Amino acid sequence: MRPNTLKRTAVGIVAAAGIAAGSLAGATVSSAASDTAVRQTAVAGETGTLAVNNFGLPSSQAKGVQRWLKTRWNYNDSVDGQLGPNSWKAFQRHLKASHGYTGAIDGDPGSGTVKALQRKLKASYGYTGAIDGIAGPGTQAAFGKFGDWARSAY
Repeated sequence: MRPNTLKRTAVGIVAAAGIAAGSLAGATVSSAASDTAVRQTAVAGETGTLAVNNFGLPSSQAKGVQRWLKTRWNYNDSVDGQLGPNSWKAFQRHLKASHGYTGAIDGDPGSGTVKALQRKLKASYGYTGAIDGIAGPGTQAAFGKFGDWARSAY
């Protein structure tokens, strides 16, 4: 196994474990981003955890999501294809308005955010799994359908 492949595998495992626990607290990993490989990255900050989490979206789809957020949900950061805290704050505003999100608008895509995202994806993007707050393969596949839509619409 090549070192970069091993590193990406380790990053994915650490990020998945953090998501399953409801946060990425304590994770200190980063990975290189490309258009087709922007996945999950967590970087510890001084006042907490700063997370970039695309939940499987390549940056081209994530840019579409950010353009949609900019147009409709007061996202005012760069369209860079990395769904970080400002992207997730805007997404949380949408999820609070339309999909039962009751948590804080804090930019942390934890289990409450993922549950609301799953409700959104179940309503319109083919998600058939449980509303469990875990961004597993079914959630990521449906989020990819949303990303395709956002990329083509925005």
